[in-house]
Amino acid sequence: MENPFSIINIGLVGGGALCTEILERTTSVVKQDEVEAPIIAVADPDPSSPGVLLARRLGLQTFSDYHQFYEPRHQINLIIILTPEPRVLEDILATRPTRIRILSYPVFGIFWKAIGREERKLRERTREMETLVNGIQDFILVMTPDMRVVEANESFLQKMGYSRESVIGRKCFEVYHKQETPCDLSAGNCPLQEVVRNQQPVRRLQKRTLANGEIRYYEVNVYPIWERSGRISKFIHISRDITEQRQEEEEITRRLENMVEDRTRQLKETHAKLLHQDKMSSLGKLSAAVVHEINNPIAGILNLVMLMKRMLGEQALRPKDIEQFNFFLTLMETETRRTGRIVSNLLAFSRQSKLIMKRVNVNQLIERTLLLNASLLVIANVRSDTRLDANLPEVAGTGDQLQQVFMNLVSNAVQAMEPRDGGVLRIETKLSRNRSKVLINVKDNGIGIPEENMPKLFEPFFTTKKKGKGVGLGLSVVYGIIKEHGGSIHVESKVGEGSTFKIKLPIGTLPG
Repeated sequence: MENPFSIINIGLVGGGALCTEILERTTSVVKQDEVEAPIIAVADPDPSSPGVLLARRLGLQTFSDYHQFYEPRHQINLIIILTPEPRVLEDILATRPTRIRILSYPVFGIFWKAIGREERKLRERTREMETLVNGIQDFILVMTPDMRVVEANESFLQKMGYSRESVIGRKCFEVYHKQETPCDLSAGNCPLQEVVRNQQPVRRLQKRTLANGEIRYYEVNVYPIWERSGRISKFIHISRDITEQRQEEEEITRRLENMVEDRTRQLKETHAKLLHQDKMSSLGKLSAAVVHEINNPIAGILNLVMLMKRMLGEQALRPKDIEQFNFFLTLMETETRRTGRIVSNLLAFSRQSKLIMKRVNVNQLIERTLLLNASLLVIANVRSDTRLDANLPEVAGTGDQLQQVFMNLVSNAVQAMEPRDGGVLRIETKLSRNRSKVLINVKDNGIGIPEENMPKLFEPFFTTKKKGKGVGLGLSVVYGIIKEHGGSIHVESKVGEGSTFKIKLPIGTLPG
């Protein structure tokens, strides 16, 4: 607990010039700082003395006889004698109550002179500080907690285009924002409020409009000055004009952005050239591969046609020749189908058109695919084993493209089982556990896929088939179609045991 301090009430004896000087210097301090020794009364036999007149204007008690100070109701604790007459001191010493203390004229004179010297030093120091503050280029304002400006340095007044009279005593929002109402504190933009809220100094970047309408940017620092009671008595508001610095930074940023844009444009141009070169190179490889792949079956068909024509021209057909003709026709059919598959893969690989989604029955597509490839399965000694879920829901997709997927997978499975003189092709469909996808598994017991080839399996033009057996586009087409349908495909394979292609297609709704 703090001890309550006592008040010492002072009465002045003598209303001359010294009394006037004391009242002028001390009464304003009492009102502002609530000091503990207020002057409450002045006594002088001359009611027109300057000290008495000033005391009346200040609302103090005045008496013609200092003996009235002795009355308890006036509660005077200290009498300061401002007249050099010895008889006044002697009389007061002889008549005063013991509760009232006395400060004689000579003693008070010593103190007052000392106070005067310290005051002059303080004024000189104050002038030095004012000169220093006014010489600083930063803007410095002193504001009260109610946001009223009580001091401003010359830099602020000159650069902002204000006079001291137009700033001192006005609210900060009137000075900075030229508005008559306070700022919207709910927006959290006021640094003074932030100082009060966080109980610590604040740094902020702010934009201001000068008296001539020019927009400037400032780095603002607000420092609180605390009273002994813990309240904020004033704010020191220091702001630095960083407009030129900000403009330089913006110019540097603009130049960097232009450099980045130029470099990006150059990289795009270089990338476009490289992409074009790569496309031309790929086109060359594709053209050579396509010509070779299509030329082989066409050449075989042409040779068989020429052979059959020669046989027809040499002699009449015998039953043995008809049997051989049927064999030739079967070979020609096989080569024609292979040419068709090559062309279909090329068309699917290059197709960029937008999918037209319809409801598709996956089981029907698989059954149709097996029917179209029935002769191929018989020739390759491959038996099909289908395990199709009869309650499988339809998917949203394009039937032709999904059938192309199954055609390629069936063809690849058959070719994988050829070195083993046939095998079993198992195709299974079912619904996923969360009933959101259709699962399709195409399994063969062929030669399998080496592990090192698995990462490149779906890349265009990658193939492990012998020359004349394919250009490496089948699985690329499969991958692209499945992805366009929002699905996924991956492979599980073991060399010597076979491969399983696992497809997941979402059960989606048709648009519109």
